[in-house]
Amino acid sequence: MELVYLQTFCEVARKRSITRAAEELGYAQSSVTIQIQKLEKEYGAPLLERYGRQMRLTPPGEKLFALAVQMLELYGQSKELVAGYAGGTLVIGAIDSLAAYFLPPYLQRLRQLFPELTIQLQPDRESQIISKVKDGEYDIGLLLDAKPADAALNCQTLREEPLLLVAPVDHPLCGHSQIDLHDLNGMELIMSEESCVYRGMFEKVLKENGIAYTALFELGNPEAVKQCALNGLGLALLPQMVVAEDIRKGLLRALPFVHPEIRFDLQYLIHPRKWMSQPLASFVRLLGGEMQ
Repeated sequence: MELVYLQTFCEVARKRSITRAAEELGYAQSSVTIQIQKLEKEYGAPLLERYGRQMRLTPPGEKLFALAVQMLELYGQSKELVAGYAGGTLVIGAIDSLAAYFLPPYLQRLRQLFPELTIQLQPDRESQIISKVKDGEYDIGLLLDAKPADAALNCQTLREEPLLLVAPVDHPLCGHSQIDLHDLNGMELIMSEESCVYRGMFEKVLKENGIAYTALFELGNPEAVKQCALNGLGLALLPQMVVAEDIRKGLLRALPFVHPEIRFDLQYLIHPRKWMSQPLASFVRLLGGEMQ
């Protein structure tokens, strides 16, 4: 059995699609299907099943996936230790805002350092990032949180990321020299999805202080929230990195609002037993520049 079959199987499991896995790997769909069939014959069990429009792991497939991740990591480790090989794949899980607004310059630098490296950036929810770093599916995870995300992982804070309450430039609150919670009473707010950490912080503070508001939308990513604010649909609380350029151009206004319970840090997560390959160690060092 070739290791490439396990690599293909893991990619299908991650993408939940033979088509997307084939595109990522540069294979024909039929080739991916044949490799999965050969694995199933080798193990004598179905590994994947159709679920709606996606594929999902069967119980035997889940067991093999957990082992395959470890096997492929050991294979990569052996190549680097024996031959100084610094290629392979680095899988990074990150929340949407970091994937779009923070990571691209670091990924560009990493590619310059390791031209043979395949980098997979997987935008995901915080809970899924934590889970997949624990399971070895992600080599490293990046997210925003007010506290260390999980005590079982190596959580390193890079910097505090300011949260800004932004408004359309013609909003009545733009003329205020200072905004407190009671100024938000009755306002229309554009909200991120319910699982968003800073939405939870904001709602908790508003509720505890009896602030009534109208939540116009619940949107799945920060870019959608920002676009609604740009189009005059209400106030939005967003990480500074998401809105910095629009504020600089005068398209949005950052309101003079600060609350001690509405803050969080940019942090990365690595499993404490994770093998630090050359690319991963270099990526961590690049990120570490944020602390200087």
